[in-house]
Amino acid sequence: MMEEYVFYNGKKLRKGYTTGSCAAAAATAAALCLFKDQHHEEVHIQLPSQEWLKIPIHAIEREADLSRAYVIKDGGDDVDATDGMLIGVEITHSENTGVEIDGGIGIGRVTEPGLSNQVGEAAINPVPRRMIVDSVRKIIGEKQGAKVVVFAPAGEEIAKQTMNRRLGIIGGISILGTSGIVTPMSEEGWKQSISLELEMKWQQGHRKIILCPGNYGEDFAVHVLCLDKEKIVSMSNFVGYVLKEVQRIGFEQVLMVGHLGKLIKVSAGIFSTHSKDADARTEILIANLALLGMPRETLQQIQSCVTTEAAGEIIAQEGYEEVYQMIVEKIKQRSQNLLKYRKPEPTIEVVLFSSKRGYLASTSPLETVMEEWE
Repeated sequence: MMEEYVFYNGKKLRKGYTTGSCAAAAATAAALCLFKDQHHEEVHIQLPSQEWLKIPIHAIEREADLSRAYVIKDGGDDVDATDGMLIGVEITHSENTGVEIDGGIGIGRVTEPGLSNQVGEAAINPVPRRMIVDSVRKIIGEKQGAKVVVFAPAGEEIAKQTMNRRLGIIGGISILGTSGIVTPMSEEGWKQSISLELEMKWQQGHRKIILCPGNYGEDFAVHVLCLDKEKIVSMSNFVGYVLKEVQRIGFEQVLMVGHLGKLIKVSAGIFSTHSKDADARTEILIANLALLGMPRETLQQIQSCVTTEAAGEIIAQEGYEEVYQMIVEKIKQRSQNLLKYRKPEPTIEVVLFSSKRGYLASTSPLETVMEEWE
């Protein structure tokens, strides 16, 4: 059986199971009910690692020629949007010997090419599909067939909290999981979602990619710079990880568009920009302003600022805006240095802005950036 806990950053954390494991467990219970007339309060499913996982069954329903089973998603200590939601499977007999899988209410449909499922298919990924087929096949044997419909009553609403719409998955959640278990290190799942989006952009033919730390960057890129939204991927705080993924996949050009308060950390070689990992914004700003000769008294004023926006007011009053060009060039250089020992080496350009003052600096003339990336 699977180990139930993992230690991460000194904490003992409980593992959970994926939406794919939930669907496989529900399919197992529903198949046992329809084909064996058995009602189970819990079932065992086999994971891709060949370990076995025990999952409780929330409810089972039986009608003349079909059965339904429900599982409550338990993500362990890795709480995400789908944690605690109900995932169900309906099984009916099939006239052929195959195990046919589709999505019902609350399961998204793929509308964009480049994902593991074809356009029009239910967003049930390959590993969960195999787990469902294997689980059902163990019960019905090789000479019978079954139609399996996975559904999630609250899936359409919960999907609004996920990245599905960015991936072109409309109408509900995805049934995911490569291992069948959730190891409680939330950042890993987030990174995998970003990698998936990058892979999709590549499959769609994009060779240039725009990276933004979040919604502010994306809004500025689209509404101020008038850049192509289809080229934008949110890298969140995982700047180093995403740059390496961009290189691995093979993108030729990268444009990073971000708020000064986020990307200034990259200028000092900090590639995980969450405040829990590093919050050296003021120190980096002061160091660069000192190189430009800003008086000590003014630097002390900068040091007392809580945000880079507040510091920006002092910088403008004292006429030190050239610091932004220094910083943006350092962001580019640090990013290039991160990737210089592997091939291919994408070209990197950077645009910095602030909420109050808008555009601050860029590594290429802004007109050139807007023309090349529109």
